[in-house]
Amino acid sequence: MQVFPPSTNTISRVSIFGALFFAGGLLFVVYMIFRSPYVTQAHVVQEQPVPFSHEHHVTALGLDCRYCHTSVEKSRFAGIPATETCMTCHSQIWVNSPMLEPVRRSMRNNEPIRWNRVHDLPDYAYFDHAIHVNKGVGCTSCHGQVDKMPLMRKEEPMTMEWCLACHRQPERHLRPIEDVFNMDWVPPKDQLALGRDLIKKQHIPVDRLTNCYVCHR
Repeated sequence: MQVFPPSTNTISRVSIFGALFFAGGLLFVVYMIFRSPYVTQAHVVQEQPVPFSHEHHVTALGLDCRYCHTSVEKSRFAGIPATETCMTCHSQIWVNSPMLEPVRRSMRNNEPIRWNRVHDLPDYAYFDHAIHVNKGVGCTSCHGQVDKMPLMRKEEPMTMEWCLACHRQPERHLRPIEDVFNMDWVPPKDQLALGRDLIKKQHIPVDRLTNCYVCHR
C-alpha cells in the first residue's frame, strides 16, 4: 500500500534544494551586511564639534599633515592637534566666527575638544602609524584623498581582509619615503619593480607580515 503520493518525491526534492538555496542566500546577505558601510562606517561622515575641512586647510592653505598630526612619524598614534595649534591661526583670523566657538571655549576653559574618532580600530588590533610611515606607506593609502574632503570620512573599510591584502603584497602600495605625505603622488607604471626595490632597501620582512602576532598582540 502506497502511503505517500508520487508527488511527495518532487516536493521533497524542491524543499531540500530550496532550504539549501535559502541558507546560502542568508549567508550571502549576512556577509554583505558586514562588508557594508552600515557596519564598516566607510564613506560615512562623522559629526564633529567643529566642521573641520581638510580640503580647505590642506589644499587651499597648503598645510602639511604633520603640522597637526605631530606624532605620526614617531608614535603609534598620529595625534590630534591641541587647541593651541588651532588657535595659532584662529587667534588672528576668523576670531569671531560662531563655527569656531567650541575652539575658543576649549581655550578659555582649558578643556580639550571632544572629537569623534573617524578611524577607530578594535582594541584587539595593534596598529603603529610610525612603522608604516617610515617604511613608505603614504597617508592616502589608508585615508584616501584627505585633501579633497570637506568633512572627514573613513575611506576604506579597515577590515582584516583589507589589511591583509596590503601585507600580502606590500610592493603594490609602497612609495619613496619623501612622498609619504605627498597627497598628489601617483604610482608609476613600474610600481611593482619600485615596490620590490623599496622592500629590499627598507629591509621589510615580507614573509612575516601576515603572522598573527604582527597585528594581534
